[in-house]
Amino acid sequence: MIRFLLKNFSFLCITLIVVSFIVFCLTQLSPVDAARAKLGAFATAEQVEHLTHELGLDRPVLERYAEYIGGVLSGDLGQSLHFGVPVSEIIFDRLGNTLTLAAISFSIIVPLSVFLGMVSGMREGSFLDRSILVLSTFFTSLPEFATSVTLLSIFVVGMGVLPGLSLMEPDDNWSIAQQFVLPVATIVLFDTGYVVNMVRASMIEVMQQPFIRTATLKGVSFRRVVTVHALRSAMLNPVTVIFLQINYLISGVVVVETVFGYPGFGRMMLEAALNKDIALLEAGALVAVFVAVSTQILGDLTLTVIDPRIRTR
Repeated sequence: MIRFLLKNFSFLCITLIVVSFIVFCLTQLSPVDAARAKLGAFATAEQVEHLTHELGLDRPVLERYAEYIGGVLSGDLGQSLHFGVPVSEIIFDRLGNTLTLAAISFSIIVPLSVFLGMVSGMREGSFLDRSILVLSTFFTSLPEFATSVTLLSIFVVGMGVLPGLSLMEPDDNWSIAQQFVLPVATIVLFDTGYVVNMVRASMIEVMQQPFIRTATLKGVSFRRVVTVHALRSAMLNPVTVIFLQINYLISGVVVVETVFGYPGFGRMMLEAALNKDIALLEAGALVAVFVAVSTQILGDLTLTVIDPRIRTR
């Protein structure tokens, strides 16, 4: 286990270094003039040149990269040109909001997906199986934007029972808990269907295995066959997919956050890109890569717990 952790931690560090260098070079060598973007279109050439020198953008790329890495290791992620505050302040605040949204959504997606996928897989070809399959495929194929607009039309415009914006600020009309309902519902409807289909396919395959028939012929109750024997084996394939949803819930919900005005990490990255906030983009890219690699490692670690055979490989 220690060898496994050390190997994956080394992989994580190497990946972060490579990605940080690539992202830094792409942003620093891009045709976007950060000084001009900050000062505006009507700034004089002298003003732009002075700010370029002040920001150190006229120095060699490798020298700036070494300084950037030193700052990152010391906790200094730079200054956000768009928000006018240190990057560490804005990025961790927005990341905290997205983690809250992700945690609520994930706690609903996982048990719901496993339950529906298990029920559907046990009754392959039945009316219940077909109904779950059709609904899950429908909501997964429906774009997040369309789902968001539909929910807004029903619960905000039509019924007026929920807020249309999720600004994470309580007011006289809507509590913060109520502001979470529509963003969470959109994410759950979109993401659950994909995991349901994965669990269903794996459950169908496991239910056809000889050891399931053997357990049934020995007189083991159907409920015990499913919960003790089938479910554990059926989760081997979907578990990686389930943990990869964490990456989506943190870095990929930009559409949901934008539609509902949610001050999260994805929306922050969109604003940074639109406003050419290079320092914030660089830090956000590192966070996104860290989350992606960490969830992959966590998925592999969970597999070793579910299937002891993997520990000996």
